[in-house]
Amino acid sequence: MSVPHETAAYGPAESPEPPEEHLARLLGRALNSFELPDEAIRRLDCALACDSSLHSAYHSAGLHRETYRHTWLLADGSAVTFWELVHNRAPGSAPEHEVYADEEELRAATARLHPSQDTPDFELPVLIQLPPVLEPRHAYVPDRSADHARRLLRRAENPDGPGAGLAALLATASAHEITQAFGRPGRTGRKGPSFSLYEHAFLLSDGTELSLWEVEHTATPDGRHMCEVYATQEAARDAMERRAARPA
Repeated sequence: MSVPHETAAYGPAESPEPPEEHLARLLGRALNSFELPDEAIRRLDCALACDSSLHSAYHSAGLHRETYRHTWLLADGSAVTFWELVHNRAPGSAPEHEVYADEEELRAATARLHPSQDTPDFELPVLIQLPPVLEPRHAYVPDRSADHARRLLRRAENPDGPGAGLAALLATASAHEITQAFGRPGRTGRKGPSFSLYEHAFLLSDGTELSLWEVEHTATPDGRHMCEVYATQEAARDAMERRAARPA
């Protein structure tokens, strides 16, 4: 049996914004939001969580363009994705935002930008030219990390969680960091179960890094909190989609 998280330890002030607020901000800054299909926007009324990521970037001679992928997890287990294009029309000019429901429309819009440049769409020259990142991507804190890993694995209720080999490696953890990767806790008056995804990153004694992915949700018959732990982010996200489609 698991118990609800000690949410304060996860930094609630930094939790992602609600899905509906994220959508409102996206539509508010996009110049062409009125062109989005009404049906796609209506589907987001039942969104449980949202996630955004940089898809591509290009910078050259004061001109820039970036594309972002915004994805909402719906209560039926499906997902809706909008594509945001951010660009400037002249060096030093203010950025403009456009949003598209279809990736082909995004590509067509991108092709119209900066026609004097023959650089292929979706190239990432800025990222490619960056030197290798030598420092760990996490801000690790030494705090009984091996014990934290044991407690996390012990409260997991899913039978397809990390195996004994991974648990043995985590016994050598010297530091760890917890970050929220997706979702937010449920709120009073909101329909449907809530989903949150946490990354528990561990620094092992030999300097290697290892992460566990924790799904916390209320897709249970009585609405109680349930904890599941997976060895990969992909497996954790798949579990979220299954639970959203077929509440336990």
